[in-house]
Amino acid sequence: MRRLRRTDPIRAMVRETHLEPGALILPLFLCPGEGVRREIASMPGVCNLSVDEAVKEVEAAAALGVGGVLLFGVPDAETKDEEASGAWSDDGIVQRGLRTLRQSSAAKRMLLIADVCLCEYTSHGHCGVVRETPEGFEVENDTSVVLLAKTAVSLAKAGADIVAPSDMMDGRVAVMRGVLDHEGLEQTPILSYAAKFDSSFYGPFREAADSTPQFGDRRGYQMDGANLREAMREIALDLGEGADMILMKPALPYLDVIRAARERFDVPIGAYQVSGEYSMLKAAAGKGWIDGDRAMMESLLSIRRAGAGFIVTYFAQEAARRLG
Repeated sequence: MRRLRRTDPIRAMVRETHLEPGALILPLFLCPGEGVRREIASMPGVCNLSVDEAVKEVEAAAALGVGGVLLFGVPDAETKDEEASGAWSDDGIVQRGLRTLRQSSAAKRMLLIADVCLCEYTSHGHCGVVRETPEGFEVENDTSVVLLAKTAVSLAKAGADIVAPSDMMDGRVAVMRGVLDHEGLEQTPILSYAAKFDSSFYGPFREAADSTPQFGDRRGYQMDGANLREAMREIALDLGEGADMILMKPALPYLDVIRAARERFDVPIGAYQVSGEYSMLKAAAGKGWIDGDRAMMESLLSIRRAGAGFIVTYFAQEAARRLG
């Protein structure tokens, strides 16, 4: 076996799994203002960006061959309310960003994907409308789905190539597909976060997006990390409702879920290497405990090898530079 490992050219020729910049998607956090590039303390190298700075970031990513960007909004705190009205506002931060980015030459070379959720825009930080119950509180499923569909339409009209619901409400893909089609947006694909697990690895993202729940947690709608078969049912339901692609989240702790989905479903499958995965590698590299570049590439290859055709990762630009 070692004969085929002897030199770099031989190893390259027989390599089974490959990475390319076009399969990487860069998440970006858009915030109000101008000239804003505010680093996120728990995510070294990642910033909240005003729209003008986001344009520069997208152009830099496009020059490296990165396949697309996934856009999140970080609105001013005073604009948040219980029904997340900023999420579907024509003047919302992501909608403004999309319209501006559409004018950039970089937008012709890469995908503009818009995350569809309400957590960044609600005053309480949950992914849907909350009502009080005798037991405490509940995130209302059907009311939330209507608002999510409105958000998807607003983002598609603003210029999103793809809308990506990440909320984990039941039935949201069917409603979203129906409303998009009714609005003449039948060509807009839905990339569903079909298997999104309740995870401790989301912590740095919640700092970045200012979306930490003000009470309770998200275990009532995000998936239990112990349940692989349930993940397959979630994926099957979303595909049956009209999802065009699926996204698994997180990635590294759930490589078995990615593999199981790849073996069962004949659709494009992506994985999201989430904030905690990024931050722990950055922290260990910063301490000199691991080789940061090698660990980055090894982690991305593992996700690709498990079956992900594309990867959402904060390492997109760094990895693209390494891939040349």
